[in-house]
Amino acid sequence: MSQKESVSDKNTEALTLTSLNRRDFLHALGAGVAALGTFPQSAEPAPIPAAIKPISGSWFEFQHHATVEGVDWNPECVCFSSRQWEEKVKEIADVGMKYLVLMETALYYRAFFPTKIFAPWRLACADPMEAVLSAADKHGVRFFIGGGFYGDWESPHIITDPVAARKRLQAIEELTRLYSHHSSFYGWYWPNEAFINRYYSKEFIHYVNTCSRLARRLTPKAKILIAPYGTRVAVPDDKYVRQLESLDVDIVAYQDEVGVRKSTPQETPRFYEGLRKAHDRAQRSAIWADVEIFEFQGAVYKSALLPGPFPRILQQLEAVSPWVEKILVYQYQGMMNKPGSPAFCGTPASTRLYTDYVDWLKTHRQEMSS
Repeated sequence: MSQKESVSDKNTEALTLTSLNRRDFLHALGAGVAALGTFPQSAEPAPIPAAIKPISGSWFEFQHHATVEGVDWNPECVCFSSRQWEEKVKEIADVGMKYLVLMETALYYRAFFPTKIFAPWRLACADPMEAVLSAADKHGVRFFIGGGFYGDWESPHIITDPVAARKRLQAIEELTRLYSHHSSFYGWYWPNEAFINRYYSKEFIHYVNTCSRLARRLTPKAKILIAPYGTRVAVPDDKYVRQLESLDVDIVAYQDEVGVRKSTPQETPRFYEGLRKAHDRAQRSAIWADVEIFEFQGAVYKSALLPGPFPRILQQLEAVSPWVEKILVYQYQGMMNKPGSPAFCGTPASTRLYTDYVDWLKTHRQEMSS
């Protein structure tokens, strides 16, 4: 699920001061590996129980921000009618996913809803926001609405840019007015993701808390979600616990970074175990997982996203299940399609991942009920 951007090695120091994205992590890897040496080395993680948590939800988008990555589904989504957006939401609900996280409500200085902030995206569906929220009302899905991107999403300074910040807050107000009457309007997602370079930056905490302050006033019942990366180098010590206490969010869904080739399913239990202990101490936000179910066709961040192999994905689910309350994935769209779907978007291989997961889910439910 995620905002991505290339940042040169000379900008590594700036990563500690800004909210960036998964792609930055590649270039900060040198610092990240060094930080691994200070990660609390507990004994072996507790044995993984037999129960594997199923997927509770997914990221969602009208257009993928990185064009080369979304080449296999962006063109189809441009042409989706209101009915097709409803079919896609229903398809997702039918496999037991109850949460959808809308990545962005604006992109490339165009908006996916009627606003004076930006000109509209040229899509076949005039108001895709209304289409998916109405469908979610009908099919029992809960949406987290993304508060971005109201500036240059590729810029590491988007969270501190005063123009983008003003437009972002204006958008939160307009989105509330237009769509908060929907029962499916469950919460907010702040999509300018943090690189946890051992700890969160002060700038990221300020960005989150500023957005949350307005959202709490306008939509007091809404839940607030963030999805940071750098999971493998986070240091869940006393300082990290204090930062969790200061972050005004309800849920932190940590990226497992397997799809971007930064972690393996064998490594992630140790990362999530430490983070779970930190969340238990802070007692402020729930810990969820953001599991990457994709793989790159070629070079990371420079080629198309394709469905990952289900055996690997099952290992990912198993690895994080003991430590998190719910598992979200990045992402159903493009990576999974029901065979014969009237809202098909992605490669033919996406039907294989869908079928493999549904077959496993049926067996898993039978085993859990027996």
